[in-house]
Amino acid sequence: MAMISADNRGLRLATRYAVLVLIALIFVFPLVFMVMSSLKPSQQLLEDSANLRAFLPVGDISFDNYTDAFRRAPVATFVFNSVLVTGVTVLLSLLICSAAGFAFVFVDWKGRNLLLAVLLATLILPFETIAIPMLLMVAHLPWIGMEGLTWGWLNSYRVQIIPFIADGLTVFLFVQYFKDLPGELIEAARVEGASWGQIYRRIVMPLSGPILATAAILKFLVMYNQYLWPLMVTQEEGYRPVMVGLQYFFQLNVAWGEVMAYLSLITVPVLAFYLYLQKAFIASIASTGVKG
Repeated sequence: MAMISADNRGLRLATRYAVLVLIALIFVFPLVFMVMSSLKPSQQLLEDSANLRAFLPVGDISFDNYTDAFRRAPVATFVFNSVLVTGVTVLLSLLICSAAGFAFVFVDWKGRNLLLAVLLATLILPFETIAIPMLLMVAHLPWIGMEGLTWGWLNSYRVQIIPFIADGLTVFLFVQYFKDLPGELIEAARVEGASWGQIYRRIVMPLSGPILATAAILKFLVMYNQYLWPLMVTQEEGYRPVMVGLQYFFQLNVAWGEVMAYLSLITVPVLAFYLYLQKAFIASIASTGVKG
């Protein structure tokens, strides 16, 4: 009986791993197709897309599509702009939204429930409904920089960063997470004379690794994939991100090999960011061990 039970457990384990491998392959196949297609001429790419050769490095393989992509558009500039704008926005968003969530949950002040309700109500507003008013506003806002006082934020990094630092969803995520933290920790710290700033820095944030990773991933995806707003507020190549740069490859004759090469290049920061946060997420869960 023990041998039969062990065989059943082994069969269930093998079945589970087989299902997980199948799911992993489903997610990996598009990436493999993209990379393999970026190494083939456009004609061969279209011919191979109808069979399994699309996932194999066969035929006329070279890196010509990558060099041609850099000739067609300033790819390095687009990637740098997206990484800079996304990275700065994510960092500032985590700081501002976590502080706002902390204030909504732990600090007792008049009107906080009403303000939180209004903030959450903004989630139902599509960005397209406020895009034009935002454009008209940022086109005339003042800014003090190295060159002194100037008017208008168009064609700059700030116009792509500042309007998206705080948002209702990220604040809501922090509020829900902070509500599940042990209240005894906060009460004990207050009894010991700790200020709200000390509690935020030394108690709450060190325990917030999982929500920081989750909020960072969601914010990263939103910012990195932005197209409409950067297209509206940037007319110079020096400030345009990767999604706006994609349109360069659909002008005149479309070279699908170059398109796949460009997509492969702009996917690298996303994968690197995801793998880093995945490792940080697991490490934070292992180190905190918070129980409600």
